[in-house]
Amino acid sequence: MNKSGRILVILNPAARGERARRLTARIDALSPRAHVRLTKQMGDAKTLAQRGVLEGYDAIVAGGGDGTVNEVVNGLAGSNVPFGILPVGTMNVFATELGIPTGSLPKAWQVIEAGNTRAIDLAKANDGYFVQLAGIGLDAEVVRQTTPDSKKALGPVSYLLTLAQVAARQPPRITIQAADHKDREGSFVLVGNGRLYGGPFTMFKNAKLDDGLLDVMVFQNQSHWDIFRYMQAIVFGAHPDLPDVEYFQTRGLRLSAADFVPVEVDGELVGELPYTFGFSKKKLRVLVPESAARAK
Repeated sequence: MNKSGRILVILNPAARGERARRLTARIDALSPRAHVRLTKQMGDAKTLAQRGVLEGYDAIVAGGGDGTVNEVVNGLAGSNVPFGILPVGTMNVFATELGIPTGSLPKAWQVIEAGNTRAIDLAKANDGYFVQLAGIGLDAEVVRQTTPDSKKALGPVSYLLTLAQVAARQPPRITIQAADHKDREGSFVLVGNGRLYGGPFTMFKNAKLDDGLLDVMVFQNQSHWDIFRYMQAIVFGAHPDLPDVEYFQTRGLRLSAADFVPVEVDGELVGELPYTFGFSKKKLRVLVPESAARAK
């Protein structure tokens, strides 16, 4: 990356008005190279990223959480422009995956300024892209039914409250057709590009961001007791050993169901089954700490 070039920061502030102006001022103060543009509604971050590529920015940065990351990545897909993260959102799982500091804006900016990049797989879900995780069924239904007001008031706890409601319902039956495995069924499915889920929890122990493989976790049941068992096992890293959980890797897969089943990617609702998962032919260049760049 050109160490003297322009850096576009696409900022999705959690609050508007004076708080948004203060955050913009903090980013402006980090470097004269930073050019901040604020989003106003869903979809803006993708459009601003696409425009930034055409305008010749030397790097494009997502200032926000995983949802902002996803939009910016979809705007950058297919380009060679390095992608950076200022993790100032509610959920910053992808930044945590890469080792980017989440508690200090100046330290996160130092990662961007250093210019160390790592080429990672850009996972594909139908015609869209994601970097960390896709959820099909339970996980996506929780995202769909958790209101913006609840997220603003309670943060991550809001998802747990919705989860308790969704888990009480009859689960769908999802058919999973993998490119190099037998067909199977499950109640809900997680598809990972990285290792982490929901914060610090390692969901996919064998996942690598550049191995050309999707990591798939199929859960057979969905009652309150089953969800408690799964969550407890995830905390201790024992979930792949449960008899009603299956973990495998594949280069691609297709999921379908007879009933309505929602799909989310990187924490954002994108549609409903059927969905096909795979990879973009072109990798994504991500600005990472030097240690992560060496771990290619």
